[in-house]
Amino acid sequence: MYMVYPHWFRSQFVPIWATSTQEALELMKTSVQGERNDELFYDQLIQAAPNHEQAEIIASIRNDERGHNQMFRQMYMELTGHEVTGVSNEVPEQVNSYIAGLQKAFQGELSAVEKYRKIWFGLPYGVYKDTLYGIILDEQKHAAKYNNLLLHNLSANR
Repeated sequence: MYMVYPHWFRSQFVPIWATSTQEALELMKTSVQGERNDELFYDQLIQAAPNHEQAEIIASIRNDERGHNQMFRQMYMELTGHEVTGVSNEVPEQVNSYIAGLQKAFQGELSAVEKYRKIWFGLPYGVYKDTLYGIILDEQKHAAKYNNLLLHNLSANR
C-alpha cells in the first residue's frame, strides 16, 4: 500500500528550466532582436523558394514573427515601464542554399521554443503567460511547416 504524503512534507519542486522574472525579462528583451533576425532571414528564404506555394508558407511564418516581435515589445514595456532599445550586434545569416536555409529555420524555431519556455516560467500568471504560450505554439507550428518543406524538397531532389 502506498502512502500519500501531505503537501507540508514535500520539498519544493523546481523545474530545470525555471527562471526568475528578471531573467525572463532579459530573455524577452533579446527575443525582440531574435524575432527581427528571423524575419530578415525568412525574407531571403522567400526569395530562394522554388515556387509560389512554398514562398507563401514561409511568408506566413515571417508575418507571425513580426507579430511576435510586437507582442514581446508590448509585454516588455508593460512589465518594466521601458521600451526595448538598442539593436543587437548579431548579424542575420545569409541563405546560401534553400535546403540549408530550411534546415537552419527549422532548428531556429525549435531553439525559440526552448528559450520561450524559460521565459514562460518567469512570467506572472495571466495574460502575459497566456500570450507567450500562444507564441510557443506558433513556433512549434513553424517548426512543423519547415520540417514539411524540408521533407518535400529532399524527396523531390532524389
